[in-house]
Amino acid sequence: MLESMGSLTGSPWIYAMVALSVLLDVFLPVLPSGVLVIAAATAAAAGSATGQVPHDVPDILALTLCAALASVLGDLVAYRLAWRGGERLANTIARSRRLTSAQERLGAALARGGGALVVLARFAPAGRSVVSLGAGAAHRRARDFLPWSALAGLAWAAYSVALGYFGGQWLGATWLATGVSVTALCAAGAGAGYVVRRPVKVS
Repeated sequence: MLESMGSLTGSPWIYAMVALSVLLDVFLPVLPSGVLVIAAATAAAAGSATGQVPHDVPDILALTLCAALASVLGDLVAYRLAWRGGERLANTIARSRRLTSAQERLGAALARGGGALVVLARFAPAGRSVVSLGAGAAHRRARDFLPWSALAGLAWAAYSVALGYFGGQWLGATWLATGVSVTALCAAGAGAGYVVRRPVKVS
C-alpha cells in the first residue's frame, strides 16, 4: 500500500491533499475525500506495524484533526456563501422538493435545539452540501449550526480514519483493506441518507 501511494504518504503533502479534498467536497461531493482519508489511514496502519510511525507515514491524530478542521471550514465557507447568496440560491432550493424538505427538516431540528440531523447528514451522500447551504440560505444562526458542524466533522473524520487504520491492521496494508473500509463508509452513508430522508412523524 505504501509503495502504491508513493512518496505522498511520506511527506506533509498528504495532510494538504486531505484538507483540500475535504474542504472542497462540500461544493463538489464527487471528490473522493473519504477514500483519500481511508487510504492515508491504511498507510499509517502499515507504518505502525513496521515501526515507521511517525516519520514515514501519516500520524493518525494529525490526520483526524486535519480532516475534521477542513470539514468544518468547508461547512463554514458554504454556509457564509449561501447566507450572502440570497435570492438565487433560495430559488434553486425552492425548485427542488428534496432540498426544500431537507431545509425544513434542518430548520425544525435546529429550532428544537438538536442537531443530530447535521451529524447524520455529514455521512450521507451530498448531505453535507444540502445542510450547509440550506442553513446559510435560511439564515439559521451560526451558533445553532456551527457546533453541530464541528461535531459532525469530527465524527466523520474519526470514523473514516478508524476504518482505514483498523482495516489495515486486520487485513494488511493492501487495496483490499482500503476497499473494505470504503465499503463500510458507503454503508454508513446509505444508512444516514435513509434516516435523513425519512419523513417526520407528526404526533
